[in-house]
Amino acid sequence: MNDSQSHLDAHLRSMIEWHFSEETGTPFWIRWAQERGIKPLKEVGSFDELECFGNFNIDDLRLASHEDWTPRAFQGQPFKIFETGGTTGFPTQRLSWADHLKDYENLSERLPDDAFPKGSNWLILGPTGPRRLRLSMEHLANYRGGSAYHVDLDPRWVRRCIAAGRIDISDAYRDHVLRQAIPLIQHRDIACIFTTPVILESLAQEISLAQHGIKGVLAGGTSMNPQVVRFLTEEILPEEVRFQPVYGNTLMGLAISAPVSAENDYEVVYYAPQPRAVLRIVDEQGATVEYGTRGRVELTTLTPEFFMPRHLERDEAIRRRPSQGFQWDGAGDVRPLHSENKVTVEGVY
Repeated sequence: MNDSQSHLDAHLRSMIEWHFSEETGTPFWIRWAQERGIKPLKEVGSFDELECFGNFNIDDLRLASHEDWTPRAFQGQPFKIFETGGTTGFPTQRLSWADHLKDYENLSERLPDDAFPKGSNWLILGPTGPRRLRLSMEHLANYRGGSAYHVDLDPRWVRRCIAAGRIDISDAYRDHVLRQAIPLIQHRDIACIFTTPVILESLAQEISLAQHGIKGVLAGGTSMNPQVVRFLTEEILPEEVRFQPVYGNTLMGLAISAPVSAENDYEVVYYAPQPRAVLRIVDEQGATVEYGTRGRVELTTLTPEFFMPRHLERDEAIRRRPSQGFQWDGAGDVRPLHSENKVTVEGVY
């Protein structure tokens, strides 16, 4: 067993003790274990033993009360309510006290200072409203010593327009976003940007990011295949601007990619923020696939605020080996899960 696996198992045991104890536990999980006759405190001592939970039913998170999802250790403390994007159904809500801050502080430790300088201001071109991205990205900027400017995106509206074939409205909305972003880049001291690949492409075609002091771009929100990454890094962004893909959602936090270049054929490989979140690539039976094989993304979240075992995401990916700086598996070439019955519309985000 390697050090990362030992660390993960130790962290999992502490989270099991937290969420299933009478003193600190989550009412939903305590009742769940009682109803099924499962004793996680005795029966789950390693990550592999999470199999006894089966796959997480996301409707439990949608329908159970917020009181059910409040760990007893946090009872009486006000919480924030964040929603998923609702890409494949009704948005799911997650409670947060400090997870959204901790997750992005951890991300900060992996950002290179030359591309994302400490003390620099950020421009956030992403959704606000019920998403945790707005507060989290602003905290990231503050945590690194800078401030954040915002231009709001409403990806739900854009996806509705695209699904209805109203590409004209989608294009007009993208232009609306650009008209707000460009003056900020031109007239404010901004060095770092968070946005989506679609917005980034349009933005870089209208304005020279490097000439206006942009050094690094975090890009996330939609899938990025090797062709898109090659186009963005070779044709759109100058060498002086670092392109850093990220992958995440309200339920997980944020995974960062290993360096992307021609040497790895421009494949984006994401590594989860273990041990707080774990990504597995699994087959239809729930078993981990072989390296180099495509499967469905399975997410497990393990924090004192939120325990979610073995949730099947809407994405598929290729299982990749650990790499420098990451002692655990990665998820390569992430894209929406293929379905003959349903098409996932990503839009601008």
